[in-house]
Amino acid sequence: MDSIDIQLLEQLQNDASLSNQTLAARVHISPPTCLRRVKRLRDGGLIEREIAVLSVDKLSVVAGHGLCAIVEITLDRQDNDALEAFEKRVAKDDAVQQCYRVSPGPDFCLVVHTAHMPDYLTLAQRLFTSDANVRNVKTFFSIKRSKFGARVPLPL
Repeated sequence: MDSIDIQLLEQLQNDASLSNQTLAARVHISPPTCLRRVKRLRDGGLIEREIAVLSVDKLSVVAGHGLCAIVEITLDRQDNDALEAFEKRVAKDDAVQQCYRVSPGPDFCLVVHTAHMPDYLTLAQRLFTSDANVRNVKTFFSIKRSKFGARVPLPL
């Protein structure tokens, strides 16, 4: 990994839709070299995946606003097996958008998206209430998304 790779990652995390030619020009390398390097970064797992960030406000006319919740979870047992079991269970659920193991405080913070409150209730029963190891659940409901990002700071 060198400074060109870091520049490529920086450009891609800001706009993954850049054409190979544009990306190559921005980091001052040839298009074939750019293609090879980006492939190596993907194959090496540095680029996990590329996604589109959708506008929840503009989509609301079609899909409704939905419900975004930040959920704090505290488990009864915090041994490694219990933590990993909970983590694997929630990661499989499509409504769980992000899962963080945190310290101190709760054991996990989740970001979940559902269509409406009844769907959230179903999710809570499926993932939290039915798990005997879940001691406490504290949910915060988002009333507005003012920023969304996934950028990782890189040493440029």
